[in-house]
Formats: sequence, structure tokens, C-alpha cells
Amino acid sequence: MKTTLIALTLATLSTAAMAGPECTTEPKDKWMPEASMKQKLEADGYRIKVFKTTKGNCYEIYGWDKQNQKVEIYFNPVDGKIVKQVIEK
Repeated sequence: MKTTLIALTLATLSTAAMAGPECTTEPKDKWMPEASMKQKLEADGYRIKVFKTTKGNCYEIYGWDKQNQKVEIYFNPVDGKIVKQVIEK
């Protein structure tokens, strides 16, 4: 019983740790259109491999920044600000 409880707790914690951030609670009609966000990012020097909308109401990209570093970035879709960024070394 104790082993099952520990395993269940660890599984729950690891799932929560892997979840992306919550970026906004604003309705989608307040969001920047995807095409506009992509244009903004490309103008800022990003190269986008994957662009998607997450369960946490973020725009997320996988790609490269100006310094050609591989990145995973979550953006607030309302104002385009970075909420979370991971740079692969």
C-alpha cells in the first residue's frame, strides 16, 4: 500500500513539473492573431520550427533565437511577452 501511494505521488508530481505555464485567462478574441505573432517573432530574429497553442493558453514555439540557440518559449498571446523560456546548450 505504501509503495503504491509513493508511486502515485511521484507520478503526480512529475506530471505537474512537465506541464507548461498558464499564460492568460483572457478570451481568445483578445489574443493576437497567430499570423501576427509569427510575423513579430520572425521580425525579432526567431526561426520557428513549431508554433502551437498550449493547454495553458500560451503560444509556444520550438526553434532558434537570434544567436542561433535552440529554444522553447511560451508567450502570452495577448501581449506577446515571454512567460517561460528554455535555451538548449
